Amino acid sequence: MPCRTDMKKRILINNARIIDPSQGWEFVGSLLIANGVIAQLNPANCVAAELIIDGTGLVCAPGLVDLHVHLRDPGQTHKEDIAFGAAAAAAGGVTTIVAMPNTKPVIDCPEALALTAKARAAAPVHVLQTAAVSHGLGSTRLVDFDALAEAGACGFSDDGVPFADENITEAALLAAKRLGLPLLAHCENKKLAGNGIINEGEISRKLGVAGISAESEIRGVEREIRCAAKLNAPVHICHVSTRGAAELIRKAKAAGIPVTAETAPHYFALTQELLLTRDADYRMNPPLRTDDDRRAIREALSDGTLDCIATDHAPHSPGEKADFLTAPNGVIGLETSLAAGITYLVRTGVLTLPQLIEKMSTKPAKILGAGLGTLKIGAAADVVLFDAERDWLVEPKKLRSKSRNSAFKGLTMAGKVCYTLCDGNVVFHV
Repeated sequence: MPCRTDMKKRILINNARIIDPSQGWEFVGSLLIANGVIAQLNPANCVAAELIIDGTGLVCAPGLVDLHVHLRDPGQTHKEDIAFGAAAAAAGGVTTIVAMPNTKPVIDCPEALALTAKARAAAPVHVLQTAAVSHGLGSTRLVDFDALAEAGACGFSDDGVPFADENITEAALLAAKRLGLPLLAHCENKKLAGNGIINEGEISRKLGVAGISAESEIRGVEREIRCAAKLNAPVHICHVSTRGAAELIRKAKAAGIPVTAETAPHYFALTQELLLTRDADYRMNPPLRTDDDRRAIREALSDGTLDCIATDHAPHSPGEKADFLTAPNGVIGLETSLAAGITYLVRTGVLTLPQLIEKMSTKPAKILGAGLGTLKIGAAADVVLFDAERDWLVEPKKLRSKSRNSAFKGLTMAGKVCYTLCDGNVVFHV
C-alpha cells in the first residue's frame, strides 16, 4: 500500500541483509534512519525509534534509480501522470525516476519545465526531469541549454527521436559537457528503421509486417560514439537491444571513449517470438530481438559493457494498445524491473545480487551525478527492502500505473518489494 511517514521519525531496520555496492557492503546488520538521512550503522540495541522494521530475510539496499521513464505529464495524462508513475515507482523499490521530455508540450523551455514542478515536488519519490535537445524534438533548432539547466533540468535527451545529424549531436554533447549534465541518446537510423513495428527477421516475415532492422540501432550507436570520441564528451546510450550495438560500446570503452549505456529488462528477459501472439503489449522501440541478441545483452551486463538497467517505462491505455498494427510502441516496467533482474539475471547466474543493485542504483546515480544510490552515513535515506526469494504473479490489474501494458504480464517472477523509503519516508509497504 502507498503511504508516507513523517520524515522526522527515527526508523530502525533490524537484522537485514545490507547490500551497498557504493561501499562494498554485504552483511547482516541494522540501519538507523533519522531526520531523513542514514544516521547510523549497527546502532546499539537500545536505540530509540518510532518505527522498527524487522528485516529478517530481507535485503536492504539503496533505492533504485531509473534513468529512463515516460510519465506522459503534461499532455497525455490519460496514459499516466506524475502521481501514478511515482506510486508505481515506489511499489517497485525505485526512489528516483528520470522523466523523458517527449510530453505535450515538449519540455524544451523553462516554462514547459515549470508546468509539472508542483507535481514533481509532491511526489513520494524523487522525480527528475530531462529537457529536450531541440525545440519540439524537431532536430533543427537547439534549446537554450543554460536556461533549462538553471531551471532544474537534470539532463538532456530527444528520446523517441534520434538526432538528425552529427552537427546536432556534437552541439548537444558540448553543451551537456559544459554544464556537467548527462546527454541521453536515442540511437536509431530512421532510414534503416523505416516503418517497421517489430524486429526485422523471421517473425516479421511470418506475420507479414514491416520490420525494424538491428542495423538501424547499430548505425545510430556507431554515430554517437564517433561524435563522443571526436569531442571527448560523454554520451549515454539509451535502451541497447542488439549484439552489434553492445559490441560497439564494448570496443569504445576499451578505447577510452566516454560512453555509458543502459538496457531494459525486456531485452535481457524476452524475445521476438512473443510477437507471434499479435499482442501489442509486446511492441516497443527498439523492439524485442532474437535469442542471440538477448544472450548478448546478458553478456554485456555481466562484463560491464552495459552500465545500468532502466525501464523505458512507457504507458499507453488499453484502447491504444488494442490494435496490433496501429498501437503505439512502449511497455510499462517500474513495478517489475527489480523482479526481472532477480529472475533473469541473478537466478541464472549472469549477475550477483550486489552487481544487480549496482546496475539499478549505484551506477545510474553516478551517471546522473545526483549523489544518490548509497547507504553512506549522512546520505538521503532512500532505501528498498525486498524479499529476493519471494515469487509473485504479475497481474496488470493490480499494478499502480494508470496503464496496463506490461510485457511481463502473467509471468511469475522472484523478488518482492516489501518497503520503500525515500528521504526517510516510508512511501510503500506491503
